[in-house]
Amino acid sequence: MIFKDVDKIRPSGFFILGDLVSLGYKNKTWTAVDTYIKQCTKDSIPVYATLGNHEVMFNVKKGTKNFQSRFPMYNPAGYVEVIDSVAVILLNSNFSKMTSAEILAQDNWYNNTVKKLDNDPAVRFIIIGCHHPPYTNSRTVKPSMAVRQNFVPAFINSKKCVLFLSGHSHNFERFNMQGKCFLVIGGGGGLHQPLNTKEVTHDVSASYKPMFHYLVIRRLQDSLQIISKRLKPDFSGFNNGLAFSVAIQQ
Repeated sequence: MIFKDVDKIRPSGFFILGDLVSLGYKNKTWTAVDTYIKQCTKDSIPVYATLGNHEVMFNVKKGTKNFQSRFPMYNPAGYVEVIDSVAVILLNSNFSKMTSAEILAQDNWYNNTVKKLDNDPAVRFIIIGCHHPPYTNSRTVKPSMAVRQNFVPAFINSKKCVLFLSGHSHNFERFNMQGKCFLVIGGGGGLHQPLNTKEVTHDVSASYKPMFHYLVIRRLQDSLQIISKRLKPDFSGFNNGLAFSVAIQQ
């Protein structure tokens, strides 16, 4: 239903933050997703993705190979797409499945890329995306300290980075850290995960917990408009839920 709804909108780009399938190394798990991606491609909607934990579960090499056959633009050291002066950097947060050399290569590429984009007048905003969240109140999965250590500092220090997106926790969570916006948008498939009744990190949108959801992001003149599209209670389609904007700090 999410793929069909996105297809109706006809966005300039469709970004997925991992866990497209249950087990990436099994060819049969890709059957449905292949059909969805094919339809998007037919309708001139480019689809970009990064690895989740389920793509590399049990067999990293085969899972990654299956993933890259669908997303040939994917680079294990990270990659960036620029749409309407908005740069989207997608990173691999499966640190436990990476070698020290792979982690170092990605860190170097990421930090250098953020600096280049900050100095590129053609880029107005930067969005960072990976699978594992640096912050979450989920009781099922833990926040990733590796993401917090490896990815968050450059995001915080960048003048153009305005939005950090992740999944893994099957919830919608919104955090404001050092004046920057962090969203957990794990609403594409799995059932809700229980949240800690006593917040570990303050959730700015504690009252907004849609079951299944995705984001629509539009560039306005000096800000990005963010709309969370949520599944209607009667499963008849999606409507607009939470909406807000983020802008560069002056």
